[in-house]
Order: sequence, then C-alpha cells, then structure tokens
Amino acid sequence: MERALLSPFWKKRIPHDVALDKLDDPEVWRRIPILDKDTLRALTDREFYDEFCIAAHDGIAEYWRSGGVTGQPLFYPRSFRDMEAGLEAFARTYDCAGARSGDRAHISFPLGIHPVGQVFARCAASRGITVNWAGSGTSTPSALQLELIARLRPTIWLGMSSYALHLANLAEARELDLKELCVKRIMTSAEPVSRAKRDKIERSWGAKLIDTFGMTEAGMMGAEDSPGEGFRVWTDLYYIEVLDPKSLAPAKQGEVGTLVVTALRSNNVTPFLRWSSGDLVTWSAADDEQEGRSAGPFSVFPRVKHAHRTVGFFKIRGINLGHQDLEDFIFRHAEIGDFRAEAVNEGDNDFLRLSIEIRRGFEKEAVLKTLTQRTREKFELVPQIVVLEGGTLAREFEANVKAARFLDRRG
Repeated sequence: MERALLSPFWKKRIPHDVALDKLDDPEVWRRIPILDKDTLRALTDREFYDEFCIAAHDGIAEYWRSGGVTGQPLFYPRSFRDMEAGLEAFARTYDCAGARSGDRAHISFPLGIHPVGQVFARCAASRGITVNWAGSGTSTPSALQLELIARLRPTIWLGMSSYALHLANLAEARELDLKELCVKRIMTSAEPVSRAKRDKIERSWGAKLIDTFGMTEAGMMGAEDSPGEGFRVWTDLYYIEVLDPKSLAPAKQGEVGTLVVTALRSNNVTPFLRWSSGDLVTWSAADDEQEGRSAGPFSVFPRVKHAHRTVGFFKIRGINLGHQDLEDFIFRHAEIGDFRAEAVNEGDNDFLRLSIEIRRGFEKEAVLKTLTQRTREKFELVPQIVVLEGGTLAREFEANVKAARFLDRRG
C-alpha cells in the first residue's frame, strides 16, 4: 500500500480513510478498489508510465512485455529489487519439479521481448543447472532443436505444451524416439494443460510433465508439486484472493472464483494492487500430510487450480463446442498425432473442419470412420476431416509463441 500511494493513479482511487495499520482486517482491505483489465486498457501509454508507474525506485533493470490482453501490449518496467524477487520466483519452479544441481535444461520458450524464456534461463544458474538457450522454433528450427536434444542429452525440456507436442510429432515423422533420450522432466507454462494433453506429452517423451503458472503483472507465481492437482503459489511473494465473480466476497475452498493478486516484492515500479487477472480458479490450503501423504517442501503454500472456464468455444449450428473439450477429446485418440480445428462456412452452412495427422501404424480409413462416429456421438456434429502429412502442423505452428490450434474462418 505504501508503494501504491506513491502512484498518482492510486492516490485518486484509494479511499483516504483506509488505515495502513489495519490492512490485515479483511473489511478494510476489501475497500481498496480491484484493478481489472478494462481499467488498465482505458489508460493511454503515457498515462500508464507517468501516472500508474512509481517514479521513485532503485533503477530500471529491464522491461517485461504484457500478454497483450489490454490491447496494445505494455512494457512493464522492472527495477533491480523487482528482479531479485523475480529470479527467485522462477527458480523455485525448478525446485518444485525436483530438478537439482547437475541437471541440463533445453529451453524452447521464446527468447525475445517476452520474459518467460530468458528468465527461466537466467535463474537456472542459482540452482546449478546447465542451460541451452535454444529459444522457440523461430530462432532455432524444430529439426535443429531435435538434433540438439539428441546430441546434448538434456534432462529437462522447457517450453509451451503445444510445442512439446509439435516436437514429438516431428520426432515421430523422423523416426526419432524421444523416450530413448535423457529428458526426464518437461516444464511448461502459459497454456492450459488438460489431463489428455498431459498424458499424450508424457507418453511421447517418456517424461514427467510439471506445469507452472505466472503472469507478467506479478511474476512466476507457482508450480505443480503433484501433477494435475494445481499450482503451489508463493504467498510470501504474492498475496492472492479468490473471490466470487459476482459478489466479490471470498470464495470458500473448492468454490470457483476469480483470482485477484497483489505483488508483495515486485511492486517497486508497477503497483499492481488487487489485480484481477481474469483467471477463474479454485483454491485449497490443505497440505499433503492432511491428504494422507508426506508433506513436501512446498506444502506450506496454498494450491490454486484453474477452472478452465475462460477458454474459448465455437458455436456451430447452435451447438457450443468448447475448445478445451474438443482438445481433450482428440488427444484421447492415440492414433492421432496432432490436429487443428476450424469453424468454416460454405454455401450458407457452418461446419467443423478437423485437420489431423495420423500416426504411423494406423489405417487411415479406420481412423476416419472412428473419429467421425465418435465426434457425432460426443458433440452432435459431423466433422469434415482432412488428413495431413505427419509434421505439417508442427512446421506451421513453430513460428508462433502459442499454437493457433482453433480458428474461426467464418469472417
């Protein structure tokens, strides 16, 4: 709060009678207005830097690019004190993954103006982890990525979950068995990882997948210590609230609410006080000992689990087709290597087009018949299915930070 009150933006918004010595009273704390994306979007570029940001700080170390949800992406200044906390927050994800000194990491996150890839690479040194700064497919082509993995034998691979799938499909097309290499852990971020997607990646790589969670407005906020059960959030670095989306009252454990975050140590320039990220989550404070298992080193932190309700959907012939539901459905078919879904209109009729790659050893006509029948039964839609050569989608997707797996081409 003291940092935020140095911001002209917050001076106008925070009630004057909010007592700094009573912020631990929930009723007092909730009088502070929530900052949401619409409010931030309303600021001009100049207003953000001159009014929202704090002028008094220990010096700008670097800039972190926003995710672009506010329209034109902003570049958030990070001070030297911010970066001390930022590097530690990222480094803890290696600890949650069970990585240790002597491990070797191949980083396939983009290494451009978005911070995730370069911060993952920089903080690895604090844990004694060797790093290959490969970057995404735009800087290091996917074929070369596979060659480097085969030659340098990393024990950890880091990147988008969609890119993990693309590399696996390309490896299969080149008759390279990733399971025979040394990768034991896969660390992902920035995209939803469903149970079906996790299983498919782990089968293809022969490795354990650990997902991580962060946002540019705060930093790397947490990681899984038990795959699929949610993220342990570093609450010594980030104060979190899970609130009922309508009443904004605190949500109980297990109830879906909107996530509100206040950065405690990375707020020296950008005071994101009670920032509503738009994520819908559930939370749990239960530790592993109470769940009948031995407590891990991160069991002191609460868990947050995404409800995946903000994921998009197609509406085709009156049917809402959730992207996450469709992705889960497709990835449960072991015979399909990769896919793309498109909503298309031809002759005044909307329909679903599925472009798929069939793995070696499966008969094309049988796959088409089964997929058509199961799609009709599951979603009440008969898809138009296009079969692509293995590796086609990987080559198309590799230039993107996130795979354009779902496209609405109806104009």
